Amino acid sequence: MKHSRFFRITLLTLLAATLMCVCALPVAAALREGSRGNEVKTVQQKLKAWGYYSGEVDGIFGPQTTAAVKSFQRKNGLAVDGVVGRETYAALGMAAPASSGSASYQNDINMLARMIAAEGRGEPYLGQVAIGAVVMNRVEHASFPNSIAGVLFQSGAFSALDDGQYASTSIPASCRRAAVEAYNGYDPTYGCIYYYNPAKTSNKFMLSRPVVLTIGGHVFCR
Repeated sequence: MKHSRFFRITLLTLLAATLMCVCALPVAAALREGSRGNEVKTVQQKLKAWGYYSGEVDGIFGPQTTAAVKSFQRKNGLAVDGVVGRETYAALGMAAPASSGSASYQNDINMLARMIAAEGRGEPYLGQVAIGAVVMNRVEHASFPNSIAGVLFQSGAFSALDDGQYASTSIPASCRRAAVEAYNGYDPTYGCIYYYNPAKTSNKFMLSRPVVLTIGGHVFCR
C-alpha cells in the first residue's frame, strides 16, 4: 500500500514537471489574417509558386492568403485553421520567427508594450494595437531605424520619452496583448507610420500628413 501510494505521488510529480516543461516551450509567432510584413510575403511567394495562391505578393495577409494557407494545410495533412504556426512554417520549409520564449522577443515586447502604455493607455484596445503597429511599420520602413529599440529611442520620435511617461508608466495587460498582436503583424492602420492627437498637436509636419483613419483620440497617417 505504501509502495503504491509512493508510486502515485512520484508519477504525479513527474507529470507536473513534464507539464511545466511543455508550458515553458517557446511558441512561434504565428501569422494570421491581418498580419503584414516580409514573412507574409515569403509565405505568399511559396504558395504562389506551388499553385495555392493567385493573388498579389504584397505582404498583406488577407482573405485570399487565408484561403491559400487552408488549401495548403488540407493538402499536407495539417490542422486547417488558416494560421501559419510552427507546423505550417515547417511544411512551407520556413524557419519560424523569434519565439515567445526568447530573450530578444521578450525584450522587444516589453519595450513595445511600455510605449503603448505610455502613449495609449486610455485608448480603446484597437487604438493600442494601432500604436504598436505604427512602431512595427517604422521598423520595416526605409526612413526609420530597423529595430524596435532604434525606432522607439530615435530622437524626438515619441513625446512619452521626452516627458518621462515611458519610464514611469506601468504596463496594463491590454497593452501587452496589443504589443504581441502588433509584433505578430496585425496592423489596423493599413501601413501608417505616424499618429497624433489632434487636440494636443500643433506640429505643422504632423498636421500636413495625409490622414488614413481615426481610432479613439488619435489620427493615423502616412
